[in-house]
Amino acid sequence: METRNQTSVSEFLLLGLTEDLELQFLLFILFLSIYLVTVFGNLLIILAVGSDSHLHTPMYFFLSNLSFADICFSKTTIPKMLVNLKAQNQSCLTQVCFVLVFAALENFLLAAMAYDRYAAICHPLRYTVIMNPRLCGLLTLLSLFISTEDALIHSLLVLRLSFCIDPEIPYIFCEVIQVIKVACSDTLINNIFIYFAASMLAGIPLFGIIFSYTQIVSSILKMPSAGGKHKAFSTCGSHLSVVFLFYGTAFGAYISAAFIHSSRKTAVVSMMYTMVAPMMNPFIYSLRNKDMKGSLRKLVRSISAFH
Repeated sequence: METRNQTSVSEFLLLGLTEDLELQFLLFILFLSIYLVTVFGNLLIILAVGSDSHLHTPMYFFLSNLSFADICFSKTTIPKMLVNLKAQNQSCLTQVCFVLVFAALENFLLAAMAYDRYAAICHPLRYTVIMNPRLCGLLTLLSLFISTEDALIHSLLVLRLSFCIDPEIPYIFCEVIQVIKVACSDTLINNIFIYFAASMLAGIPLFGIIFSYTQIVSSILKMPSAGGKHKAFSTCGSHLSVVFLFYGTAFGAYISAAFIHSSRKTAVVSMMYTMVAPMMNPFIYSLRNKDMKGSLRKLVRSISAFH
């Protein structure tokens, strides 16, 4: 019986998108630009919310937390992508853990923001009672706790696996599904938990978002004035855009993985929700939200005056 070399390795060979040196340089510039725009844009959102007392509301509290999660999500993936363009060996377990934490955290924060809009539009007279600071803080901490627990369980299940020497991953960042695919030992438990966790941590928040907007649309349609309907819809527009962008790119990545047999093409698609969504969120909220635009202008003017 033929034996295979197996070991509990911590270094994985990330194959990246291309071996063309010129294209690698262009990708490096592109990823670096996306990273800088993502961090700078989301940091501006956090500073604008923190510096403007008019934005100290539950909606902007969750938005600032979402921006923080986007910064952390980008710092978890893009810098290591940049390093991997120069050196392919990488320790994956830490990155797997943090990617899972901040991806799940975004799910919960988007659901909390949908609940906030539901309370504001469907129960306006009780809004301040429902969305009190204690509940907002509790929702954020609970989201972070569940996301961290999920990531730790995934990481511990990966630690129990054995890998062939020099395992190759056709991505430029470590994703738990891709790491499991290169394992030499039985991955049944890992796969079961992946599907269970995905259905719970993505399915429940998504159901909450859909339910909230079903109630919101029903309430808006009952409003007598066209102006009231337009104002209500406009307060939800930015959040809905972010929801469609995040879930659209995430589902697109995993659905395409089932139909696209090229691993590197799948890697390109997966980069949409890890890179494009966090970069676009600040633009969506700053361009579509009058209060945010005003606060950002004040912040920029104060920074310019300081210098």
